[in-house]
Amino acid sequence: MTVRVEKEGAVWTIIHSRIEARNAMDPESADALVTAFQEFDRHPDAAVAVLWGEGGAFCAGWDLKYAAGLNDRRRFDHEIVEGLGFPMGAAPAPRGPLGPTRLELSKPVIAAVEGPAVAGGMELALWCDCRVIAETAYFGVYCRRWGIPLLDGGSVRLPRLVGQGRALEIIMTGRKVAADEALRIGMCERVVGSGDARAAAEAMAHEIARFPQAAVRADRKTVHESYGLSLRDGMRVEWANGVEAHHREGAAGAGRFAAGLGRQGDFSKI
Repeated sequence: MTVRVEKEGAVWTIIHSRIEARNAMDPESADALVTAFQEFDRHPDAAVAVLWGEGGAFCAGWDLKYAAGLNDRRRFDHEIVEGLGFPMGAAPAPRGPLGPTRLELSKPVIAAVEGPAVAGGMELALWCDCRVIAETAYFGVYCRRWGIPLLDGGSVRLPRLVGQGRALEIIMTGRKVAADEALRIGMCERVVGSGDARAAAEAMAHEIARFPQAAVRADRKTVHESYGLSLRDGMRVEWANGVEAHHREGAAGAGRFAAGLGRQGDFSKI
């Protein structure tokens, strides 16, 4: 098994383990990751997931040994154009080459990045809601060397994080983006010591998981759904998502505050 799940309460750590290939993604692993994340999203007791690559590499991208076999145009058309392409209309898309990069989950995912998260591996990290990366970790469109384009949302998500001009420079040059730069430009949210990314990401996940989850998910959903909308349309989305969450748990939370909990910004007793 190249993918396994370790659970601690409401936090699931989904582990990709193809250590011999620096966690490069093959079809079997991609399918297994999709299955794991779909199970996480459906499970009523799961709140936050951490995605971690075992063995010191987050993901070295698409498995180029597999990709090399797609030189046959008929095989490429069958496996990539037809097998992974977007269907017409509103039908759900199949998995991406890197697995879950087309899933739209209802719950947050945090990437725990050690070592390389390059090419499709960078796209996989960008799919996550937040990225906690080791000081020795790095990003980069390393597939630029081989004529392989971004197919897992990298050219869509990166500009949203760092801006169009900077994203284009990173994408077109394929250069390495080290951890300190990634933090400075917004490609990650936290940098930690080498070897500490998983523990730090899990700590963040537990911090999120201890809150009432309907509001967490409503606010997360609004951030994703309102991107690119006008202010007024975005606020309509916020209102619709927020009213439902408040109805489910907000009044109870206000009651706990009225009873004396969480005063003066105290997050320890809620």
